[in-house]
Amino acid sequence: MSDRNEIRREKLEELQKKATDGGATEAADNPSEPVHVESGEHLDKLVTEGGAVLVDFYADWCGPCKMLEPVVEELAAETEATVAKVDIDQLQQLAQRYRVQGVPTMFLFADGEQVEQMVGVKQKDKLRSAIEQYA
Repeated sequence: MSDRNEIRREKLEELQKKATDGGATEAADNPSEPVHVESGEHLDKLVTEGGAVLVDFYADWCGPCKMLEPVVEELAAETEATVAKVDIDQLQQLAQRYRVQGVPTMFLFADGEQVEQMVGVKQKDKLRSAIEQYA
């Protein structure tokens, strides 16, 4: 339990630092690192801004999610897509809205429309190929 609280504390500090930096990471058209979604409205804004958006629904306690995390970070840095991460424990209603029943679950949006849904750990090449199809 204390590990989860420590992770949340670190994430909160990271978000606060980004806020004091003027949100420079999110201000870029294609952030080079994953964007941590703060609300349903925040996700809606990311999705409707256009282009390809890969949304990773995850949980801190999820082993497969931890395995997928470096892949998601690499895709954010290496592709034109915006990569967003949704913590299902913090944003339960958002996970319910998208009918997420297991993690990791990823959605790919193109020009504001959902084009793919992937459940479980996927290979980097498969994810890159899906992104490039719509980027």
